[in-house]
Amino acid sequence: MRLRTVRPLLAVLAVALLAACTGTPDGTGTSSASPTASSSATPGTSGSPAPDTETTVPAPSPSAPPAPTAGPGAGNAELAIMVQPSSTEAAVNYTLVCRDGLPTAESKHPRPEAACAALKNNAALLSPAPKSKDVACTEQYGGPQTATVTGIVDDTPVDAAFARTNGCEIGAWNAAQDVLGASGGAT
Repeated sequence: MRLRTVRPLLAVLAVALLAACTGTPDGTGTSSASPTASSSATPGTSGSPAPDTETTVPAPSPSAPPAPTAGPGAGNAELAIMVQPSSTEAAVNYTLVCRDGLPTAESKHPRPEAACAALKNNAALLSPAPKSKDVACTEQYGGPQTATVTGIVDDTPVDAAFARTNGCEIGAWNAAQDVLGASGGAT
């Protein structure tokens, strides 16, 4: 007889302990068996979780500002240009400031009109597309010159490096030669 009363009592105790173990973190003791069920949904809500609810879906990454497309731009730029003719020669530094495709008095560049016009005609001149792995570059040497251009063109940050060590790099150098200045080409 005693065994008959102990077993139901143990079953009730087990159920109570199980309910206590599966309670919510706030201690209310109630939880939903389904992660999509919501006991606090109100009419007119989208059914989406509260802002502080953890989810398994990652948040979208912040997007980078879009790179300018090839073609005409606004022609506004503030650039610092450094051209290194060779490893043994001193670097030449220029400043180029353009407004609406025209150089300002702040520009210290050998050909500021040509440089500003080049940037207005092709806003993506200093933001080339990443090199594809499927492109083969000719193995020709155009010279030891290197250049870096940093700043802003039409509200887009620019940090470009140029060299003349193969056909692809020579092509990019030649496209940007007006911006790179008088010592920008091979001699």
